Amino acid sequence: MRKKLDRKFYNRPTLLVAKELLGKYLVVQKDGCFLSGKIVETEAYIGFKDPASHAYRRMTPRNKVMFGEPGYAYVYITYGMHHCLNLVTEKKGYPAAILIRALEPADGIEWMKKRRGHQRLEELTSGPAKLCQALNIDRKLNGADLCSDVIYVEDQGEKVERIASSSRIGIKDGRGKKWRFFVEDNKFVSR
Repeated sequence: MRKKLDRKFYNRPTLLVAKELLGKYLVVQKDGCFLSGKIVETEAYIGFKDPASHAYRRMTPRNKVMFGEPGYAYVYITYGMHHCLNLVTEKKGYPAAILIRALEPADGIEWMKKRRGHQRLEELTSGPAKLCQALNIDRKLNGADLCSDVIYVEDQGEKVERIASSSRIGIKDGRGKKWRFFVEDNKFVSR
C-alpha cells in the first residue's frame, strides 16, 4: 500500500509530524530518475521562540517558505555549498519545519552512488547534506509542493517500533530541546 501524504498530514503539531515521518518514504522524481529512501531521522524547528530556527527573529527572503502553507519543501544552503531539506508544518504564518536528517536508501541506489561518489550504502544518505546530494535535491526545489509528483513523502504501511530522541545536532542555541527523532539502532542514522 503506497499512499502519498496529503497537506492535512503536515498541518499538525510539528513534534508529532517529526515522529510520524519516521518509516515513511521520501520520493524524488527529477531529471528522469526515481529516487527514494525511508526516513530514519528528523529534527524539528518550531516558531519564533526557537533560537535554532531560521525563523527565530523574523521572515526573510531565505526563510519565507517556512511562513507559508504546510506541505511545502524548504531547501536552503549551509556552509555555502550543502543543501538541506525541510518539510513545512503547521498553519500558514507560523514558521515551523522538519529537517530530514537521514534516509535508508530504497530506489535508485546506483544513481545515488554516482551522485555521491561513494560505494558504502550506509554513507549515501546518513546526513542532511548527503541525502540532498544523493537524491538531487537543490534550491530549485525550494518551495516545491510536497503533494506534487516531483518531491513527496509516501506511507508504505511500515510501522516504526522504537523511536529515540536527543538534542539537535550542529546548533549552538536551543540544544536543550530534545527535538531530534530517529529510528533506534538503524545503521543509516547520521553519526
